[in-house]
Amino acid sequence: DMAQKNSPQMQQVRAIVARHVGEKGALLPVLHEVQDALGCIPAEVVGEIADGLDRTRAEVHGVISYYHHFRSSPPTPHTVQVCRAEACQAMGAEALLAHARQHLGCGLHAESGDGRFKVEPAYCLGLCASSPAITVDGQVHARMTPHKLDALVAQAREAA
Repeated sequence: DMAQKNSPQMQQVRAIVARHVGEKGALLPVLHEVQDALGCIPAEVVGEIADGLDRTRAEVHGVISYYHHFRSSPPTPHTVQVCRAEACQAMGAEALLAHARQHLGCGLHAESGDGRFKVEPAYCLGLCASSPAITVDGQVHARMTPHKLDALVAQAREAA
């Protein structure tokens, strides 16, 4: 529809595409710039990018889904990472990861039911001597227990 074609978001995407038209390998720089500008690459701008760079929608979508860095919806506000390196595994990281996913109601790399949390694995947070380790929103926490994890999650919810 016409309103969407002229939305500020579409104008931004067109300007980004215009800066890269004719460049070899322009698609990745365009996708990075669009995500930086909009916080994600919404499905409704894929056609605009494809048309502007003379690619098919399928090609553009394929590149977006291939690279984990790109996302088609805004990022979740909170991320919990559970270390899965050897030292942490030896100290119960797998059980902790399972607990986090169950407590928040989400699969790995999936969002919680309320869309506010994401749980993902991390591979060595550098706290091997005080494992298991996790991060909540980039903040590292050592010697983690399910109880402490629940408290940190509650804290993050309240802070929001």
